[in-house]
Amino acid sequence: MTFEQLRTFLWVARLGGFRKASDRLHLSQPAVSTRISNLEVELEAKLFERGPGDLVLTKKGQQLLGYAEQMLFVEEEIKQRVANPAETEGLFRLGASETIAQAWLPSFIQAFNAQFPRVNVDLTVDISLNLRASLLERRLDLAFLMGPVSEYSVKNLALPQFDLHWYKASRLGDIDLSKIPIISYSSQTRPYRELTSELARRIGPKTRVFSSASLSASLMMIAAGIAVGPHPRVLAGHHLEANEVEEFDPGFVPPPLEFTASYLAEPRSFLVENSAEIAREVAVEWHNAHPN
Repeated sequence: MTFEQLRTFLWVARLGGFRKASDRLHLSQPAVSTRISNLEVELEAKLFERGPGDLVLTKKGQQLLGYAEQMLFVEEEIKQRVANPAETEGLFRLGASETIAQAWLPSFIQAFNAQFPRVNVDLTVDISLNLRASLLERRLDLAFLMGPVSEYSVKNLALPQFDLHWYKASRLGDIDLSKIPIISYSSQTRPYRELTSELARRIGPKTRVFSSASLSASLMMIAAGIAVGPHPRVLAGHHLEANEVEEFDPGFVPPPLEFTASYLAEPRSFLVENSAEIAREVAVEWHNAHPN
């Protein structure tokens, strides 16, 4: 019996199938099947039954799962306390919202590379709703998103907030929010819901609110005079420098954007845990250098 067999067994059990485990472990499906078959032969016990959908554990499989989790926990503890991080290898699947991508994400990647020079990074930039789903489906190892993720299985590390500021095209005069469209985040995000609710309360139900999953596209439309909207200052940087947009005060400001570094707490991974801590340190340093 080897650690690789136990790790494969653990992921098949957690994900409920050979195909999902093969994707997670970056192995072929036959390789995963062979590892499980060899483990069953060595233990002289059937570990899985085929259910209506996914695989389900037998009683022997349930017993082994507890031992496998303990043994792999010890392996992670050894990596954390004894092993050299520079020798760590593998693939690190990272997700980030666009706000983070345009702020301190490059600094994080640089710090991550210095700590784990032999680990490859697979980066996804998307809205927080999609990042959350990918994290819970174990298609991401770590996500920088608008959080926290309210699932018992997820560990959330609080990151610095981003204040929102209202922007309009520099050539526009006074702004009447009842007469010009307001462009916000994707309609599937919390900032969009909070903004539309506040606008309905303050101005009325006929306020025109556009939504966009691309914050860069939103700022381009604001610079073109098509709409106005609240965004983090980091996104408006080059438009401000080019005098294409300017800040204005419509009488209220939406709540700041709250972000977390979120990851699944089990099974433990020193790579993921250390990366989340690196992210928090990098984010704090970046925000101290870039006032909101």
